[in-house]
Amino acid sequence: MAELATQAATAPEPTIFEQPLNERMRTFLRLDFLYSQALYHNEKATPWGSRAAVGSLLDILAIMGRGDVRSDVLKELEHHLSLLNDFQHRPGIDTTRLRALMANLSRLRSELSAAGSNWLQPLRDSEFLASIKHRSAIPGGTCEFDLPDYFFWLNQPAESRTEAFSQWLTLLRPLCDAIAEVLWLTRQNGRAREEIATAGVFNVNFDRDTPYQLLRIGLSGATALYPEISGSHYRCNLR
Repeated sequence: MAELATQAATAPEPTIFEQPLNERMRTFLRLDFLYSQALYHNEKATPWGSRAAVGSLLDILAIMGRGDVRSDVLKELEHHLSLLNDFQHRPGIDTTRLRALMANLSRLRSELSAAGSNWLQPLRDSEFLASIKHRSAIPGGTCEFDLPDYFFWLNQPAESRTEAFSQWLTLLRPLCDAIAEVLWLTRQNGRAREEIATAGVFNVNFDRDTPYQLLRIGLSGATALYPEISGSHYRCNLR
């Protein structure tokens, strides 16, 4: 028994692969990834870290320019609040935890609503960021001889760079915090089950009356395997 317990404690964590099942969830996952990446590189406080953080920020702005993501996030928050509200009078519910969760969602909704429709305008109007974005389309286009102002900024004290970048991220925080909460709720609402991919192939059929948004696949960390996924919100094929 002791040996089995030791093996369980040292077993590698399963690797989780996620597949969005609609365009909204695909956008949310990309923004959450880029925001986390920007935070990580900004905390490194090196010129190369600042370069990577700015690159993530520009990618976020590019995605934000393709549609009304703020409106989509507000709709998701309203949807989850409506679902949670239905649980308030059900027996066996932890009302304290439920109220705390609903209060957090309400706070995120209020902060995002208060940001207004032009909340990203300071970033879009920045000539500094616009010049970096323009030159980034050219391989190596952000070298010091192409963008001397960017090179100058990158060589400022680390505290100055991280503070400036944190101010830019402050504008994005209401949206990205709300997206992180929506993704957490979506993942928590899922129910895992074990399946076997016979000959390495498995098909998933979804109920057309149930709007599934995210497929999560967990594989043992001890296996040298990863899934290739194709399909839609009606049916997915895994190899």
